[in-house]
Amino acid sequence: MSLPISKTAAQIAPFRVMKILGQAKQLEAEGADIIHMEIGEPDFPSLPCVHQAAIKAAEQGCTHYTPTLGLPALRQKLSAFYADFYQAEVNAEQIVITPGSSSALQLVLTAILNPNDKVLMADPTYPCNRQFVELLQAQVISVPVDADSQYQLTVERLEKHWNSDVKAVMVASPANPTGTLIEQDELLKMAHFLAERDGYLIVDEIYQGLVYERPAESVLAHNHLPENVIVINSFSKFFGMTGWRLGWAVAPKQLIDVLDRLGQNLYLSAPTPSQYGALAALEKDALIELEQRRQIFQQRRDRLYQAMQAAGFTLTTLPQGAFYLYWDVSEYTHDSEQFCAQLLEQTGVAITPGTDFGKVAGNTHVRLAYTNDRIEEAVERIRQFINNLGDTSI
Repeated sequence: MSLPISKTAAQIAPFRVMKILGQAKQLEAEGADIIHMEIGEPDFPSLPCVHQAAIKAAEQGCTHYTPTLGLPALRQKLSAFYADFYQAEVNAEQIVITPGSSSALQLVLTAILNPNDKVLMADPTYPCNRQFVELLQAQVISVPVDADSQYQLTVERLEKHWNSDVKAVMVASPANPTGTLIEQDELLKMAHFLAERDGYLIVDEIYQGLVYERPAESVLAHNHLPENVIVINSFSKFFGMTGWRLGWAVAPKQLIDVLDRLGQNLYLSAPTPSQYGALAALEKDALIELEQRRQIFQQRRDRLYQAMQAAGFTLTTLPQGAFYLYWDVSEYTHDSEQFCAQLLEQTGVAITPGTDFGKVAGNTHVRLAYTNDRIEEAVERIRQFINNLGDTSI
């Protein structure tokens, strides 16, 4: 007997980084020495104050459901965080706490999309963006971007690819997989371009705390921002709370009621212990420690970039944030999945194929996450692997 699944589910592509991670873990269990540069997860544990706050909440019996929109205290705390950290005035009533930023993305897209609506996004981009849109039977318009535009969309590219069925544009700054930014004045121009066409601008800011050589910025700090901007953020990356599964969205007031109703049905509320832990992560002492971790990631970025150059590899873009380096390997392969598989098997270095992030040049790009401190050793293994290829290519 072969029981059917939905056509929509059948069309959803796998998240290839999880396949690489599974293979790396299996090799590790068999005794191999693996250097993990595949997964976008800080190697630091979550802060001790987060653990203590969650334990205290549990001991006090604070383990029941919270309101769907989140603990009022956490929404207020995030509002104050935006004021202090970004100099942005954000009303707590416009903040929606979710079980991870992925839930925030799914919630927002469910609120605004009808079947056959179009969503415009860059290629490469975070893969789940495409999958969420397709789950809702809407359509993705992928716009190829490259190093010339810092792998980011611009207003000029929106104009070129625009059509009347576009309901939203999704961008990320800093971006996964490239670590590049969109300048704030360009984001503001995008927002106004879309407002004039009754479209939404969805800005993924989950890496915004992890920017280098410049202050963290949020599009929400603009005084003349139109009412069509939705911001997605997370406690996973800058705050280092990946396994706690907690994120949030900042949405226009007119969307809050529908987001509340959808959340009631989709997940009821975000994990209560995680929300109490997040309250502690937003305290001044915690933010000081997180800033120290940000500086370590910047040092790792510099070490990786320098080591790659010293090894003779050509790099097109210096990451401005996040913890990823997107590398054009077209000189060595036109099959990034096989390249990553062989690299892992032969050297124990786990990286992610670009096919996770883009269809246009995914086969000739890979992503390296500098979430692991064994950077120079990893680059040396990669150098030896490529040298062993000789004049052949994969």
